[in-house]
Amino acid sequence: MPAGLRLALLGDPVNHSLSPVMHRQALEDAGLHGEYLTIQADQGRLEQEVGRLRAGRLDGVNVTMPLKAAATDLCDRLTAEAGRAGAVNSMRAERGEVVGHSTDVVAFHALLTGWGDVPLLVLGAGGSARAALAAAGPMKVYVSARRRETADRLAGLHERMTTLDWGVAVAGATLVNATPLGMNGERLPEGVLTVASGLIDLPYGERPTPAVGEASDLGIPTVDGIEFLARQAAAAFTWWTGRPVDSGRLAGAARKRLKT
Repeated sequence: MPAGLRLALLGDPVNHSLSPVMHRQALEDAGLHGEYLTIQADQGRLEQEVGRLRAGRLDGVNVTMPLKAAATDLCDRLTAEAGRAGAVNSMRAERGEVVGHSTDVVAFHALLTGWGDVPLLVLGAGGSARAALAAAGPMKVYVSARRRETADRLAGLHERMTTLDWGVAVAGATLVNATPLGMNGERLPEGVLTVASGLIDLPYGERPTPAVGEASDLGIPTVDGIEFLARQAAAAFTWWTGRPVDSGRLAGAARKRLKT
């Protein structure tokens, strides 16, 4: 890889993101020189930066809210993971074409494959929920959202999906919290975690979420939001550079930043 990699995160807001500290750690660990910038972007700025990517003036781009759908439309083609999810969070150029990828799907697939043949209960119906469904493979999937009709709209994404009312528990399921609940101390619906076999809790902050604390007390295997973010960041970095990195070290860098 050439020196001076140019990587960027596009979205609004982006100033709070832990992605820069993770990718700077990845650059250091991989022995590569470069920069990872945060760019507050609207639709127009996104189109401008995708043009720079296509022209080779950027080497890799991450996209966060609220631009994931718009980024998908700007790609010339999608990876299989992004196609299944219908969303993009990482982009690169190949011979003048912009390729969109979903490293959220990559991270979910690695986790769900390792946790065995159990049902999956997804809370939420947004982009992260779509990524979980895209990674679920042959698993039996249940989706629950506060507005049931939003969950019903995901039905075509997984042939073994069932929609549940909000707060209904599934015994033995891996629970994916793909909502913001917990970011500001909110608790998950009563009972959904106590009968779960594992937890993937996407919100994160300076302190563990109530769900992570409860899962720890129950002895339930848990992946918190920082670990998940680090896994998808490592997948993006390897997709851009061909260099594998340790997601645990990226998570460690992020946790250190939160403490400072």
